[in-house]
Amino acid sequence: MIGHVFAQRYQLEEFVGKGGMALVFRATDKRTGHNVAVKVLRPEFNNDEEFLQRFHREALAASKMSHHNIVNLLDVGEEDGYRYLVMEYMRGRTLKEIIAEKGRLPEQVAAQIAIRILSALQHAHENGIIHRDIKPQNVLINAEGLVKVADFGIARVAGSNTLSKGDSVMGSVHYFSPEQARGEDVTAASDIYSVGVVLYEMLTGRVPFDGDTPVSIALQQISAVPKLPSLYAEGLSPAMEQVVLRAMNKRPQDRYTDAAQMARAIRAALEHPQEAGQPTKPAASSRQTPVVRSGDTERQQRIRRQKKLRERLAIGLLSLIVIAGLTVGAVLIARSVFNGVEAPYLIGETETEAVRIGSERGLKVEVVRQSDASVPAGTVLLQSREYQYRMKRGDVLVITVSTGPEQQGVPVLTGKLLTAAQAEAETYGFRVLATQRVASDMPLNTVIEQTPVAGELLAAGEIIQVTISGSVTVPDLIGLTRAQALTLAYESGLNDIQIVEYATSDSAKADRVADQVPKKDERVMSDEKLTLAVYVMPVVEESEQPSADNDRSE
Repeated sequence: MIGHVFAQRYQLEEFVGKGGMALVFRATDKRTGHNVAVKVLRPEFNNDEEFLQRFHREALAASKMSHHNIVNLLDVGEEDGYRYLVMEYMRGRTLKEIIAEKGRLPEQVAAQIAIRILSALQHAHENGIIHRDIKPQNVLINAEGLVKVADFGIARVAGSNTLSKGDSVMGSVHYFSPEQARGEDVTAASDIYSVGVVLYEMLTGRVPFDGDTPVSIALQQISAVPKLPSLYAEGLSPAMEQVVLRAMNKRPQDRYTDAAQMARAIRAALEHPQEAGQPTKPAASSRQTPVVRSGDTERQQRIRRQKKLRERLAIGLLSLIVIAGLTVGAVLIARSVFNGVEAPYLIGETETEAVRIGSERGLKVEVVRQSDASVPAGTVLLQSREYQYRMKRGDVLVITVSTGPEQQGVPVLTGKLLTAAQAEAETYGFRVLATQRVASDMPLNTVIEQTPVAGELLAAGEIIQVTISGSVTVPDLIGLTRAQALTLAYESGLNDIQIVEYATSDSAKADRVADQVPKKDERVMSDEKLTLAVYVMPVVEESEQPSADNDRSE
């Protein structure tokens, strides 16, 4: 699509990257001469209602906001079968890439980044937008230290209930809130929890909860207590640790009341690092009438009123200091996270080796493919930046990889898992599209048939259609705990699970699976509903419990 012009205005110049639903290009706005980012919905999703809704939600959310810490929307349109968004262009790196390279960040730097994320969220929340996918991958930082929150693709307008099937679990499991993990409605407090997780990762170099499966991580988000950040971050101030823990409180009402309050708490923690006495639960109100104690003189009451006035003035001054500190903080961020690199020489290397070399230098290596009968398939033909060209870590280096002759024999894909088949076909310049899922005795997602068949000649860029196995064997879940059963079911490939609860007075049976449908060892399609009957202890109402006062009186 390089060279394509949208709206007779936005000319695509360079492929920047891709996400789950869109391709992103750097483009030139021919009216202004400025660089812009054009986000194009992948053509294969033009008839997919779920992706169309997500794309529309991103445009709707972005159109409601304009903020220096948000990647702002400039234009939106549809042309020649392509739906696209035009966003401001920012060359930089994701926060995730920075953490991966540097490990834990200095407390001052992490705090400055978090304050900017919170500034963006405060603006979004005031406009009725909940991001729902705050994570380091969606935070961009450039060489000047400018921080911007991106990707409102699953954002939700507060009060809206138009969620697509694919949005039943939002965000990324390492960062989403307990209420998101339970599938409940989310509020601005969910974004604050996610910022707490991001701050935890910046300070420690690791996420608070991790596991082998998304389900196991989600269950930890619901019930597990995070280990203290100071266990992994020597020298972390007690005040900053308390900020993280309060933001990550399991109960939304026990977190910060809004993003601005959390930003003020971070600033206060930087100024008074040893003051770790912030309450877990916010005070009911800070505007209380001074208590007049018996015996107080009028002078003492006047002194107390003056003290309250000074405290209010201090809060106002603190807000001004936060704003004034943004410029200094940006310099601190830029100096701490950015370093220059030289482009390596990759021509003649294999694709795997070229990606490894580029990644070691902190560059994002993007691969495009081109047929060339004189160069073996999988070998680098060209690179977008010449050898020793000065680049910044996180910049994109595009390599062109040979797919061999214009026409080649189709490889054998049957019997391989879909991901392996796609990787092998891509080496020859072919694409693999799974067009049908059928019941079979083969493992889930195994290629059963392919068209064209192996050995048939096919031009580079053409599609190989495959039929894959869509069935799984139901595991034995009876007797397992609810968490164990959910984990095993998801790992087996079953993704539509219903829980039916049955009361029991036997505490040994509580939270364990009593029955299941389908039964163990049955072979079913992976999208078939699995129903689990789980024992639960009946809830005893307070009125039914014996009164301690009554017992004593008797």
